[in-house]
Amino acid sequence: LTIVAVRIRLKKLGRLHRPYFRICVMDSRTNRDGKTIEEIGTYDPMVRETDARVTIDAARIEYWISVGAKPTPNVQK
Repeated sequence: LTIVAVRIRLKKLGRLHRPYFRICVMDSRTNRDGKTIEEIGTYDPMVRETDARVTIDAARIEYWISVGAKPTPNVQK
């Protein structure tokens, strides 16, 4: 088991029955909606077209993974 200080994970926004998420780089010890290091994309599960649900900055994701950040299972999907 390796402990990673930085994670790429989802930050929940939106309202009841209308979720909206930001894909963020965060310290693993902060709470889900806590302070972010950098916001690198969005995920909107309510969009009908599956290709348009996720918008990400691929270069920034590759950078953070190269310096040791690990994505959560939900972000990996």
